[in-house]
Amino acid sequence: MHRRFALILLAVLAMALGGQAAQSLYVAPLARDGELLVTFRLDQSLTPELRKVIHSGLQVRFVYEVDLKRSSAAWIDRTMASAEVIATVKYDTLTRRYHLSRIIDGRIDSTFEPTDSEELAWAWVTTQFNKMPLFPRVKLEPNAEYYVRVRAHTTPQNKAFVWPWQGDDVVGFAKFTFIR
Repeated sequence: MHRRFALILLAVLAMALGGQAAQSLYVAPLARDGELLVTFRLDQSLTPELRKVIHSGLQVRFVYEVDLKRSSAAWIDRTMASAEVIATVKYDTLTRRYHLSRIIDGRIDSTFEPTDSEELAWAWVTTQFNKMPLFPRVKLEPNAEYYVRVRAHTTPQNKAFVWPWQGDDVVGFAKFTFIR
C-alpha cells in the first residue's frame, strides 16, 4: 500500500517537473584592481512559446537584478549595492529583424545593429554579460566574504503566454573573498 502511494507520488512529481524548462543562472564575480567585475549567463534554450511571443512583435525584456552582498554570521547579510540590467529584444514583423538594447540602472548602455539572426538575438538577452563593472563606487573590505546574487525574470508577464521558467525568478549566486 505504501509502496503504491510512493510510486504514484513520484509519478505525479515527475510529470509536474517534466513540463518545466531546465534553466540555470551562472554567476562569476572577479575583483581586480579595486573594482568588481560581474559575469553572468542564463543557460536556457529558446522555447517555442517564447519564440512565438517574440515573433508577435511584442518587446520582451529580460530583467536581471544584481546584488552585491556581504556575508554575516550573526545577522542578515548586508546588501552593499544593487544594479538592474535589462536586455531587450523586439522583432520587427515587417523587416523580419531583431532590435536589441541593454539598459543598466535606467541608462542605455548599448544597442546593437538590427539583425536577422535569431541566435544572436537570443545570446544578447541571455549570455552577453561579460565582466560588467556594475558597482564602481563600492569599496570592498580586504579578507571579507561577499557574494553576488543575480535574479532574472521576463516582462511582460502575460499569463496567456508560457515563459521559459516557472514562477517569477531564476536565481544564481557566487561567493568570493576579497583579498588585497
